[in-house]
Amino acid sequence: AIFYVSTRWRNKIKSTNTDKKLHISLIFSNLVKSKPLSTNPRICNLYTKFVKILEICKQFSHNLVNKQGNIPRRGPMPKFSDLEVVALSLTAESESIDSEKWLFDYKLQEYKDKIPNLISRRQFNDRRKNTAGLCEDIRKRIAAQMDGGETQFFVDSKPIAVCRVARGKRCKMGRMGDFSQAPDFGFCASQNMYYFGYKLNALCGLSGVIHSYDLSKASVHDLNYMKDVKLVYHDCNIYGDKGYIGADVQLDLFQTAHIRLECPYRLNQKNWKPKLIPFAKARKRIETLFSQLTDQFLVIRNYAKITNGLFVRIIGKISALTILQYVNFINNKPIGRIKYALN
Repeated sequence: AIFYVSTRWRNKIKSTNTDKKLHISLIFSNLVKSKPLSTNPRICNLYTKFVKILEICKQFSHNLVNKQGNIPRRGPMPKFSDLEVVALSLTAESESIDSEKWLFDYKLQEYKDKIPNLISRRQFNDRRKNTAGLCEDIRKRIAAQMDGGETQFFVDSKPIAVCRVARGKRCKMGRMGDFSQAPDFGFCASQNMYYFGYKLNALCGLSGVIHSYDLSKASVHDLNYMKDVKLVYHDCNIYGDKGYIGADVQLDLFQTAHIRLECPYRLNQKNWKPKLIPFAKARKRIETLFSQLTDQFLVIRNYAKITNGLFVRIIGKISALTILQYVNFINNKPIGRIKYALN
């Protein structure tokens, strides 16, 4: 009798818990979403962003392509134009899609009807390298449109690792072609680390627009980049960090191109002066750019197998950054807020 009673109460408790679960599930099933989380259908529409970036590329591609949007050359012209290749590359970079397999096998499958002449992944990879010069020319025109008369610049460098230090000696990137473009071992003082790869040197204005950049070996000193800067810029002020200290280089820049290179003093340097607070705050602009390239554009993630492929990816990421800045520029928004510029 005792066993019968305990079994009966146990079954009653189970039935009560089951009724509660059914009641809760019924409440959730009857819930109705009164208002969507976002009323803007363009947030996740990759095709809409592709069309908008393509319009901007057409606007700044005067005398660079023909009426069909292709670079003038001999032979039959492709139906999927060179401008569309550039626009698709910039759209993928702006959406943090750095894998071509993910882009073509998943993201573009739902837009095949809207892009009837879409090329294959292999063709996109080849033509992306061939149109890197066109992408860079468009970027320069956009940067000049936003910040053409700038005379105050900031310069800095960022490490671009291609593999781990332990695998550097057996890395094949750059070993088969021009050895002068091969990666090398280097040291980053700001992050206190050794790495194997390249060094990204960039020059930006006060508004945050990148005007010039270059990739060099990791072992090359930052001051070597200033040799290229003096050939393009003149009568301006450039502010760098302690890595650009060099009396001989500063004198040469001023005598040849009237460029004044300003750097903070080291603590053990003669005639030491404290760092100016406005100078330190203004230099955060280029540091913010490098952070955006790392977080949104994934510049430190490398899928390239050859040196040319890595260079093309860097060009695409910086060009996509400039495109998003231009979208904010024409919409009278702060150009630095690029994460939701196309939404």
